[in-house]
Amino acid sequence: MKSNSWVKVVVLSFAVLLASSAFAANKGSLHVSEAVQVNGQQLSAGDYQLRWEGTGSNVELSVMQGKKILTKTPARVIELQNAPSSDSAVIDRSAGTPSVSEVRFGGKKYALAIGGGEKASLSGTSTK
Repeated sequence: MKSNSWVKVVVLSFAVLLASSAFAANKGSLHVSEAVQVNGQQLSAGDYQLRWEGTGSNVELSVMQGKKILTKTPARVIELQNAPSSDSAVIDRSAGTPSVSEVRFGGKKYALAIGGGEKASLSGTSTK
């Protein structure tokens, strides 16, 4: 009977460890060097935290400054062929107002795609 309880504790501990690891993977940060928009929300140059929730490739992305949520937007987790060496943001300038269309994370083989449209990399704008 004691052995059965011990196994339950080990399995439960492993499940908690996996859940906390999965949660930790759903956050990042974004540094922008000029004003941009995310989901119509104007972001000044500066640092922002990103958190996303959801299962599969469709997630809800929250852009935060400190503990304050500035905007939420649907995003898609996309697989990359190669992990970029550093964090970066892809900026869409086709509508006249620069807006973040994708965020890539250094060392990770995935990115977050936000909205659609023509994408152009902006030098100096990156995630941190």
